Amino acid sequence: MIKIEKVWKSFGPLSVLKGVSFEVGAGETVCIIGPSGSGKSTMLRCINHLEKIDSGRITLEDELIAYREVGDYLIELPEREIARRIGNIGMVFQSFNLFPHMTVLQNLIEGPVGVKGEKREIAVERGMGFLSRVGLANKADAYPAQLSGGQKQRVAIARALNMEPKAILFDEPTSALDPENVNEVLQVMKQLSASGLTMIVVTHEMGFAREAADRVIFMDQGNVVEEGSPNDVLSWPKNPRTKAFVGSVL
Repeated sequence: MIKIEKVWKSFGPLSVLKGVSFEVGAGETVCIIGPSGSGKSTMLRCINHLEKIDSGRITLEDELIAYREVGDYLIELPEREIARRIGNIGMVFQSFNLFPHMTVLQNLIEGPVGVKGEKREIAVERGMGFLSRVGLANKADAYPAQLSGGQKQRVAIARALNMEPKAILFDEPTSALDPENVNEVLQVMKQLSASGLTMIVVTHEMGFAREAADRVIFMDQGNVVEEGSPNDVLSWPKNPRTKAFVGSVL
């Protein structure tokens, strides 16, 4: 479903991604692990065009996400066409990014109604269903400031789902949470993975990667160093750098 081909990204003189390539199949959960500064979050932000790539190709179902190709060059598409394409890819951030002046339900329907032009009653009905799915139907009229960190992140997941994306990207979704809130978010993510949602998850939660991932990718210094099944990468890593990292976190 998602294909990353030789993607390079630099910030000034600093090369953050150095020809990264990997694929994610429909219904697959792929966890990306690695040390801080390895390019994991930048890779996610490039997939949904929060960062512009310098070269390479990123496609969703064989369609370039934010560019068209002219010879060997990538030409950025008009904003409306980019919005249409990246609307198929949801994103859950570390810091929730909920609108503080909107209720939980208003946060959920803002995208479908404001961006996709959907009828409000349809977005509300579906949004309430997703709030029930993450265990927060009773918080529809609450404001983000009235929620715990774990509840905010579950609302953020429901908001992403309410856009009916073909895939969702999770950027270290538990890193900003207190320890007691982590498990409630991971349980929701495990249920989504089991349901067949296509997911790319940047995470430091090795237990989640072992239990929920179909594949694990280890990145270091802007490169994909190793990938394979959770057992292969986390229990029997082949690359010395992967072994050192896994040994330090498990």
